[in-house]
Amino acid sequence: MTGVPHRIRDFVVSKDGLVLSVLDYVPQEYYGGGEGIRSMLRYMPDEHGERIRRGYGKTYHKLTTEEALKKMRSIRPAWTKDVVVLPYDEVGEYLMPERELERVCEKDPMVSRLVSFFEEMGVSRKAMGITGSRLTSLSGDTSDIDFVVYGKEWWKAREILLEVMKEEGAGGNRTNSWVHPVSDDVWSTIYHKREPDLTYAEFISHEQRKGNRGVIDGTYFDLLYVRSERERKRYNPPKNIKKIGMRHLTAPVVDATYSFDAPAIYEVEHPIVSRVISYTHTYSGQVGEGEVMEAQGMLEEVDDGYQIVVGTTREARGEWIRSLSVGTASTSPPQHAETI
Repeated sequence: MTGVPHRIRDFVVSKDGLVLSVLDYVPQEYYGGGEGIRSMLRYMPDEHGERIRRGYGKTYHKLTTEEALKKMRSIRPAWTKDVVVLPYDEVGEYLMPERELERVCEKDPMVSRLVSFFEEMGVSRKAMGITGSRLTSLSGDTSDIDFVVYGKEWWKAREILLEVMKEEGAGGNRTNSWVHPVSDDVWSTIYHKREPDLTYAEFISHEQRKGNRGVIDGTYFDLLYVRSERERKRYNPPKNIKKIGMRHLTAPVVDATYSFDAPAIYEVEHPIVSRVISYTHTYSGQVGEGEVMEAQGMLEEVDDGYQIVVGTTREARGEWIRSLSVGTASTSPPQHAETI
């Protein structure tokens, strides 16, 4: 299909109405074993579904990743590999966050205010987008806002949120009245929803310094990073992957440029492992450049050496990343894998 950008945070709708999120910057043919868009089923038509796709007159059901893979193996086994590979000739709609932003803003006051806030603070409107349920017209009254910013402008938006947290924490004059830090109650909800292999104190101490989440008009939003077009063109993920086994690692992080990407990528200084990557949103931005990382995950041999992957399952049980430079991080966490 000509013109498909293969970019995370985009969505695609199949000809028979399945709504899928794009998971990779490269197509399936990059890895071999077929052609198509690497994606995951998020919503499927269901006459008893809890969500209505506005403007389409269809009800949908939202699925977890486990439910999605099980359903796809049943109804579309030829499309189902480690992810869902949507054939190009089955694409009905391709939804891009930046192209649909103005449409969403016209109908969604909260998204419009969030865009205005960042624009007034110096972030380019052209670098913004909206994804998730609001992009696909499947949001409900309690839906979060999945807000995208592309490339270097994302880091500018993050600095703005960090300043908001600093101002409110200090009790000083606020530069805005719309955007606020995440409350303790919301952090607790997020923690218990994800159930990471971290204590609550560790989770909070890592999360509150990231600057990638906030609240507008009482609604929680994520500030989601996506590579710029130039960065995507230079992206060549490793191939020929061979899983070795669970391993535990401690190493300095020497490059965290893409630590908020999906997957999050941490280049480390280690005699064997060159990088740690994470497919679990909890561990994006978890360790900064120059800090010491402690991680446990799957050791893989790839075409350019060795890497550790955290988040080989959605729950990521027994897999985690923590910064030993954060005050509440445990220096002697329970280990269930061989140390390398």
